[in-house]
Amino acid sequence: MKWLIATALALFIFSGLMPWLRRIGFGRLPGDLNFRLFGRDFAVPLASTLLLSALAALLARLL
Repeated sequence: MKWLIATALALFIFSGLMPWLRRIGFGRLPGDLNFRLFGRDFAVPLASTLLLSALAALLARLL
């Protein structure tokens, strides 16, 4: 249950940070969904979220 909450929270945070993260290459991975609906752009960065969560978990384990 904790991993589901953590993944949902990470997805929410990374969705808000997507304009900044796209400058450094995130958001273009296979599995990241970008679509336009009613004239607005929406991004669902699933693969980027998993990658950044794995990196954060690795960093937390090392520290």
